[in-house]
Amino acid sequence: MGKLAVHALRAVLAVVLAGTVFVQVMMVVAFFTKPDDGSLPLTALRLITIVGLVTVEVCVVCVWRLVTMVRRGTVFSHAAFRYVDIVIGAIVTAALVWFAVTAVNAPGQRDDPGVTLIMGGIGLGILGVALIVYVLRMLLAQAVARDVEASQLRAELDEVI
Repeated sequence: MGKLAVHALRAVLAVVLAGTVFVQVMMVVAFFTKPDDGSLPLTALRLITIVGLVTVEVCVVCVWRLVTMVRRGTVFSHAAFRYVDIVIGAIVTAALVWFAVTAVNAPGQRDDPGVTLIMGGIGLGILGVALIVYVLRMLLAQAVARDVEASQLRAELDEVI
């Protein structure tokens, strides 16, 4: 991975992290300073938004760590699995959060239930992203296994020579 790509990705990750932290802080401030009219959906949506932003922040931090490992050439190690597993968990959590948003929003969509179906489809799409990352994790596992095998073969060859 080239330096330009790493710097560009880190810049994007930094902007996303700063933006989510800013929105999250504003949501917490609004949650405690601006009481709503007592209706459950607004309060629930605020809490759901805060949890959803945490999932994005977790993903950003883990991707940052993985990019660092790529830059150092250590991504094909067992340490990378921890970050990939956390990303998968965060994406599944984000899907569950989205399904919660859909459930909270559903009663207001009685006249147009298609919106609820579309939102449910988006939740399934988010779960699809988790499955894609899981497949990439399996590819990483194969690469790590091949790297370990190659190291063993090199050691055996060194002994022969």
